[in-house]
Amino acid sequence: MNPQILIDLTKEFFMIMGEVSLPMLLAALVVGLAVSVFQAVTQINEATLSFLPKMATIVFVFMLISPWMIGRMKNYTIKLYERIPTIGRNL
Repeated sequence: MNPQILIDLTKEFFMIMGEVSLPMLLAALVVGLAVSVFQAVTQINEATLSFLPKMATIVFVFMLISPWMIGRMKNYTIKLYERIPTIGRNL
């Protein structure tokens, strides 16, 4: 197999996974920062106070963007399957 094809497929895979996971990670980052500032101001050091809001935010964002995520992954998978004959010819 041509090494460049494998590199391109791997690069595209990581780009799609980054796009799909970035909204949830950014939401968790923002909520975690807000909770940390709140904990620093009030001096409340409760572990569940930082965990539960982040988890609820991730679930909410996941439910909100899951159709878009599934569409992106479906399109990538279709493109990948369409490339199989091209990859097979380059062996």
